[in-house]
Amino acid sequence: MSNEKNWSPAEVGAMIDHTILKADATKAEIIHICKEAREHKFATVCVNAGWVELAAKELEGSGVGITTVVGFPLGATTTASKAFESTKAIEDGATEVDMVLNIGLLKSGDLEAVQRDIEGVVAACKGKVALKVILETGLLTDEEKVIACELCVNAGADFVKTSTGFGHGGATAEDIALMRKTVGPDLGVKASGGVRDLETALQMLRAGATRIGASASVAIVTGGQGEGY
Repeated sequence: MSNEKNWSPAEVGAMIDHTILKADATKAEIIHICKEAREHKFATVCVNAGWVELAAKELEGSGVGITTVVGFPLGATTTASKAFESTKAIEDGATEVDMVLNIGLLKSGDLEAVQRDIEGVVAACKGKVALKVILETGLLTDEEKVIACELCVNAGADFVKTSTGFGHGGATAEDIALMRKTVGPDLGVKASGGVRDLETALQMLRAGATRIGASASVAIVTGGQGEGY
């Protein structure tokens, strides 16, 4: 899936998860990104689970969702841990969950275990919130990216996502196109990692992305050049 459509900055903003996942994020910074998300009408803010309650309070009535991350950033925690993190985050106000795939199991060829891991988190989220699965594409071969996407489809995930922003590499238009081709038209595809300006965001959307993860969200929608995730 690829097209030459042009989205307005406001339309792009409505597809952005405005992200702050750094370890030293402060309460003031969380409040600030929530204010920015309200102002620019971003799709969600994406925060670590410990900040979900605060974000939910700050964004109440705004229409902006709250994404959190589980099994983050390595994907190597147990399925039970990921499911518990998801359940608690949903109770605290999360509207979307981004889980990290068990990359080591995928690399080991234990595909049934990888799918079961995703299914365990799907069970915690289904009917409540959307689940995105982070593949960490920078660590995978193209064949592994395809397999991972197929496992996500089979497990019942709602989105596939490129990167944590903490690993090697970020989103590329080529990876987005491959992911879109693999999952078909019905799943969401999220480009995250290295999207710092409007033109890069548009490249991802044209390649098949339906969501952008970025910390440079304000720069993206105002025509600037951002830094960070």
